[in-house]
Amino acid sequence: MAVHELFRRKPVEQIEAVEGGGLQRTLGLWQLTAIGVGGIIGAGIFSLAGAVANETAGPAVLISFLVAGIASAAAAFSYAEFAGLIPRAGSAYTYGYAVLGELVGWFIGWDLLLEYTAIVAVVAIGISGYFNDLLGFLDIHLPLWMSGAPGTEPEGVAAGSYKVNLFAVLLCLLIAFVLNQGMRSAARFETLLVYLKVALVALVIVVGAFHVNTGNWSDFFPFGVSGAFTGAATVFFAVFGYDAMSTAAEESRDSQKHMPKAILYSLGISMVLYVLACLVLTGMVPYTDIDSEAAFSSAFESVGLRWLGGVIAVGAILGILTVLFTFLLGATRVGYAMSRDGLLPKWLAGTHPVKKVPSRMTWILGVAAAVIAGLLPIGEAAELTNIGILLAFVVVCVAVVVLRYRRPDLPRTFRCPGMPVVPAIGVAFSIWLITFLQPETWLRFAIWFVIGLVVYFGYSRRHSKLAHHHQK
Repeated sequence: MAVHELFRRKPVEQIEAVEGGGLQRTLGLWQLTAIGVGGIIGAGIFSLAGAVANETAGPAVLISFLVAGIASAAAAFSYAEFAGLIPRAGSAYTYGYAVLGELVGWFIGWDLLLEYTAIVAVVAIGISGYFNDLLGFLDIHLPLWMSGAPGTEPEGVAAGSYKVNLFAVLLCLLIAFVLNQGMRSAARFETLLVYLKVALVALVIVVGAFHVNTGNWSDFFPFGVSGAFTGAATVFFAVFGYDAMSTAAEESRDSQKHMPKAILYSLGISMVLYVLACLVLTGMVPYTDIDSEAAFSSAFESVGLRWLGGVIAVGAILGILTVLFTFLLGATRVGYAMSRDGLLPKWLAGTHPVKKVPSRMTWILGVAAAVIAGLLPIGEAAELTNIGILLAFVVVCVAVVVLRYRRPDLPRTFRCPGMPVVPAIGVAFSIWLITFLQPETWLRFAIWFVIGLVVYFGYSRRHSKLAHHHQK
């Protein structure tokens, strides 16, 4: 086996002209933006902001989001250039394959399959916390066996009483079902929920602003500056939903024009809302008293607005569904692109003859997310995320520079500004944030990496369409 075979590249023109496929172009600019916003806003505000503020960063959770947002923005410009240049399914996998070679593309796609699926599970677990909070508000209590993953029993509940997080399992399967109804119908569902979610976040910010005690910000860095940076690594996956959204480029009506705009619009809107929401949360409640699982609903209950806590719990359940939608969409489109390229069995790339969606891949990954969500605590599930996403950002930022100098002649509807400084910032921030991840995260990544090596050399290298092309 020649080393050059591992880095064979698919010409950009071939990707644009030949890929075909069974996906249907139905998405407009604002539907794409809604999918991006739906993926970014949700987990960060409703699931992670409270936990990071309480355990890692204190009021400096605001800095955590800003640091993560800067790194994400630097990469977003690179994604925007690629999205206008290569309007195909797969996002970072496809970009890496086209510019840096098959082995690099394989590992980015392999990592994203795990991490997007794990994010779906993490967010489903987070929603289940709000669901339990809502049931408690209504004085309804579920049987213990369906209330959570094994080992997550609260104080006073016997170990082993929890068997499965049933609500989280059902959420993952529901989103798989919705995605299988066709992109037009699924996008309408997503857009409606995004409008609801943005309205809810605006309500939280406006009402919460009247209950802010600036004294709660006096000890702004209780865990030190390093705590804020560690928090940035933790919340990072909450500020890159545009990445998963870009996997749907092949389903956009005019992706070369709309996709770059949707990426930048969705990140800009989301970061403004994140900053304001973090200020309100840490201003309303001392960071030591923030509920890690249902931060905002508990915060409003603490200031006597219990009714609003109930509204937030309902809104959070509905609104965070959009995060599940975006990342399961991303996982299925990455898997679809890899299967179509021959790196995974071609059977997985089969699309529904009428609804034009990769239904087999959608159900497989939906069930995988359900298993993770039902049986793992949120902390262990979250450890499956982040490192692969950060590596994908590194690959995309490097690739955009390489392709700009290798093929300056290619028509680009959007050009990453500040070349090569802005992509270099994205690379530096991503590598820096990787260093803050826990050893357990590295161990899980190493295991997945080794499994990927076995699959690639045992199957993918020989079945790759590009390998067959070179043999002719």
